Amino acid sequence: MKILIVDDEALARQRLRSLIAELHSDNVVSEAEHGLAALEKVRHESPDVVLLDIRMPLMDGLEVAHHLSGLETPPAVIFTTAYQDHALDAFDTSAVDYLLKPVRKERLYQALQRARVLQRARIVELRAQDNIARPRTHLSAIVAGNIQLVAVNDIRYLKAEQKYVVAVWPGGELLLNESLKSLETEFQKEFIRIHRNALIALQYIEALKKDNEGNVTVLLRGIPAELQVSRRHISHVRKIIKPSKH
Repeated sequence: MKILIVDDEALARQRLRSLIAELHSDNVVSEAEHGLAALEKVRHESPDVVLLDIRMPLMDGLEVAHHLSGLETPPAVIFTTAYQDHALDAFDTSAVDYLLKPVRKERLYQALQRARVLQRARIVELRAQDNIARPRTHLSAIVAGNIQLVAVNDIRYLKAEQKYVVAVWPGGELLLNESLKSLETEFQKEFIRIHRNALIALQYIEALKKDNEGNVTVLLRGIPAELQVSRRHISHVRKIIKPSKH
């Protein structure tokens, strides 16, 4: 079995590696110190199981699991955590296992025996039940069998097109298999709705532009596109934008 240990603490990774070696010497074990490194390891190594710390800098474990769930053959996920708090109640009634630090060998054995794939819908549910879960730092899609990431901070706008949402940034576009409504809820501090089919990043708003017929568009830094603001949303958009422009 190929196992990837993901934890920002070296001692925690070392302990898990030692316990895994005691359980079975034939396991192939690798390590990553944060979520972004973990996704790169998964791409190149295709582990069977990921032992995933929940609380990490850069990208937390729940976000990593969300990105992994889009793969055609995702690895099984076992969460690890040092926090015995309310969030763990969500795991007790699900098909997902978790290990409380310091991890005991017996519990690790049980978790590895029943490790299973975590579905994306379940990850969304777990994030909703975890009151201190942060919004994701990246959005992702599966392109040519691999996870392609785009940093939320780079995205200029999100636009619904048929069954998908297109994330647009200066480097390109990414088709997301998510609803615009769910993205609006998760990133309500970073994006504002300007139309029933579009959200724009507040930090990149350049100006509002009005033509002779009264139609209003918004200009965003870093991309040439002009996005239409619907009459329904124009009042709210003006309230949000004007204070930031003076």
